[in-house]
Amino acid sequence: MSIMTFLMFYNRVLNENNTLEELPFPVGKVFFQKGTVITDYNEIENAVYFVNSGIIELSIKSYMTEKIIDFFFENEMVASLTSFLLQSESDVKLTALMDCELEMVKYHHLMEAYDHDLSINKFGRKIMEGAYIRKSNREKALLSKTAEEIYTEMFHTHTKYISQIPVNKIAKYLGIHPESLSRIRKKLNS
Repeated sequence: MSIMTFLMFYNRVLNENNTLEELPFPVGKVFFQKGTVITDYNEIENAVYFVNSGIIELSIKSYMTEKIIDFFFENEMVASLTSFLLQSESDVKLTALMDCELEMVKYHHLMEAYDHDLSINKFGRKIMEGAYIRKSNREKALLSKTAEEIYTEMFHTHTKYISQIPVNKIAKYLGIHPESLSRIRKKLNS
């Protein structure tokens, strides 16, 4: 997949050919250094982000640890979605796993656009459908697949990123110990 901008993504989703000036809301560019928390627990999410470059980790507090829910890569949208939609405190944390270039749309700009532009409503619906399908597929995978099967799929769909994610983070995502992941990787490489 080639790198695209938010404008290209927006036009692709809607099958349109808008210019940046024709978008119904302003789009800002932001940069986060590796390790920067983009949205922390208990903050209210005030933007949705499009990943131009980098990897974003989505994590949640568990009883005594922190668990990784998902990773977001180039050409994907990310936000603390429940916090964004409800404008309530976030129960998840977004962290830059490497230096990231993101484009963002602020909450209030998006809400204003929803009131005045039918195409942005269609765009929002399609993005929410995609987020639901992604979440549903993740839940199904956790309930029906082994860690090895999930890792194998991740390896095939995001080959260029796997080496950039620390082993302990991938292991947390899979719900296994790093040693178990090392055995899985060794098996796949043989």
